[in-house]
This record gives sequence, C-alpha cells and structure tokens, in this order.
Amino acid sequence: MNAVTVATLNVWNTSGDWPARRTVLRRELSGLAPDLITLQETVVTTDYDQVRDILPPDYHVVHQRARHPNGQGVSTASRWPIGRVEEVDLQLTPRSGDFPCTALITEILAPPPIGRIWLANHFPDWQLDHEAERRTQAVTTARILSALAAETPGHVLVAGDFDAEPDADSIRFWTGKHVIDDVSVCYRDAWASTHPTDPGHTFVPDNPNSADWDWPFRRIDYILVRCGAHGGPTLVIEDCRQILHQPHNTASDHYGLAAVLRPPAARDTAQGSGN
Repeated sequence: MNAVTVATLNVWNTSGDWPARRTVLRRELSGLAPDLITLQETVVTTDYDQVRDILPPDYHVVHQRARHPNGQGVSTASRWPIGRVEEVDLQLTPRSGDFPCTALITEILAPPPIGRIWLANHFPDWQLDHEAERRTQAVTTARILSALAAETPGHVLVAGDFDAEPDADSIRFWTGKHVIDDVSVCYRDAWASTHPTDPGHTFVPDNPNSADWDWPFRRIDYILVRCGAHGGPTLVIEDCRQILHQPHNTASDHYGLAAVLRPPAARDTAQGSGN
C-alpha cells in the first residue's frame, strides 16, 4: 500500500429527499472506495445506523458517543483496523448548546510503508458568530493530537466540516499562520496545496440541496496533513478533489473532498530539509 485516499463529507443527516440521497451516497461512496472517511451529521440511534446504511460492509466504523438528542454526530470509517479512540468534548462554552461539536480521534493501523495515522474528525461550532469557540476548539484538538503523536508517533491528519473559511483565525491556526493561547502548529491544507488558485468552495448557494442561499462562508470543509521536522507534510499530497459536487451526484448540502496521500521519498525529505 503506497498511498492512502482520505475523504470527508458532511452527509446532512436524513434531511431533504433522503431516499434519493441515500441511493446516490451508496453508489458514489462505494465507487470512490476511500481508505479513510470522516463523516459529519451522521444519524446513529438504537434503531438506525446511517453510516452502515451508506457504506460497504468492510469498513471499521467508530461513532461519536455524545450525540445530539436526534442522533446526529460524527463518524469515522477505515479499511484498516482502528486502535485507540479519543473523543474530545468541544462543548467548551455555553454558546455551543446541545450541538454535538467534537473531535473524534482514531488511531489508524495502516500497513507499511504508511504506518500509524492519527486521524481527527474535527467538528467545531457552526454558528456564524462563533469563531471564538472555533479558535478554542482548534487549539484544544491540536494539543491532544500533539500529545498523542509524541507518545505514539505517526502521521497526523485532521479532516471535517470546520465551518470556517481559510482566512479565519481557526484555519490560519491549523495552517501555521496564527497563534492561539501561545500554541502554534502547522498542517498543510490539501486543497490549497494542489489548487492554489481555485477557491474550492464546498458550501454554495447553487447546490440543489442548499437551504442557506446567502450563507457567507464558502470553503468550510478540509483535509489537513501535519508537517514534519523536514518542513513539509509527513505524507505527500498527490491530489485533492471535490466529490459529490456534480449535478448527477450531489447528495448533501455540502460538497465533499478526497485527497490522495503517499509517504515521501528520500528526495522529498531532502528537498524539504532547508529553507
């Protein structure tokens, strides 16, 4: 296994024309066949598991436990075994209310040459005026990821619906351009790395499932790869593309993302070792 495909999608629970959307999701996700996928707004109750309904049966699946009263939350699926699981409570201020904001961190036991991956399904507050919460939630998740990777080394990926655009404080923090609470990290944005001049909007008014025609945020879904000591991401970002974004396969109020990552060759590491 010389590469890993990582996908992320907010599935919009069972809103809209769910029977039609379900058919599209099952077909498209089966055809895409990502190795790892982070899903947001999944519905899991005692009677229904939306993730098991839309994904092929060969995935290992972990669900957020502290879900919204209606069953909504986040879920992560992997073709490889899952080790340790950490569910980070991101309801850090009263303004979060009962929204199930969380970071669901899974230890992915990928085969060589990729090896261990710490994958965070990051799902902060969504409200337009909650960037203060998203800042605190970002640094909370980053601190825990740093501690986990220091204790048990591996690649670190963060993917999900961040509800913030690239120039927001929380995203600038993730990408090494902003300090929060005297903490700084640096992750590479997979979309920006491969499409530096394309805005890559994932939440748009012309999506047929859009209910927020004037929502001011546009690119709000991300796949991030942590940078290593050599200066670049520890997994090379070969490709990043939008998924479920065409008229024939739009199945959510969000467009999704899929990135292809591979271990760096010796040349990549050498080139990234200096300024």
